[in-house]
Amino acid sequence: MRRDPILARSVSAVVFQDPVVDKALTGRRNLRVHAHLWGLPPDLTERRIEASAPDFGLVEILDRPVATYSGGQRRRLELARALLSEPQVLFLDEPTVGLDPRIRYELLDLVAGLRARSGMTVLLTTHYLDEAERLCDRVGIMHAGSLVALDAPARLLADVGDEVLELRVDADPRAAMAALRNAGIAGPDAFAIGSTITVPVGGRGSGELAAAVADLGLRPSAMSVRRPTLNDVYLRLTGDSLAA
Repeated sequence: MRRDPILARSVSAVVFQDPVVDKALTGRRNLRVHAHLWGLPPDLTERRIEASAPDFGLVEILDRPVATYSGGQRRRLELARALLSEPQVLFLDEPTVGLDPRIRYELLDLVAGLRARSGMTVLLTTHYLDEAERLCDRVGIMHAGSLVALDAPARLLADVGDEVLELRVDADPRAAMAALRNAGIAGPDAFAIGSTITVPVGGRGSGELAAAVADLGLRPSAMSVRRPTLNDVYLRLTGDSLAA
């Protein structure tokens, strides 16, 4: 594929972060134009439009100008548009940015269903790591232009452990982290974001760690034990500050 970019494009499709559909046209006309650019015969185009419209919730709005669509409706149209050519690989670039929680959830459910039914490869770029955890077989974490991790979500989470101790300190968080490390409470995999310190529990008891924190006299304003998320994986791998 690297030696034949035209072939690579012919078996792939993209849903960009920014809308690319023509708002002056109807949804149907947008789909027809896209299909024509991909060289699909008109009769096949119409069959695919009629077949996909119910799956994407477009039946009632397909003949309306896209300018009248909501953000979620426009996203569903863009996804239907990308899939008209029946690609083997679908690239989704931040597909849920700007959507309200309900529409975001519905779109993720739609993508998960399409992937399960078609066996299509989906490459998702996102800052919402809960999306990656839900949809992806493998997750790659980028930092400063480099790939710092690539594995199944469960394996990435296993590297953090079953639980993390999270505490918020009112004093200098760097001094608090140093105290935790000197006392053997926090290891090199602990990290601080602002005033919040996260410590993987590992094989130790969470109650034992909480008692050890209290013995240090740090007096955290809040402290809890929870299950780790991919956000913890990302922050542990990329250091004490969030990437822009």
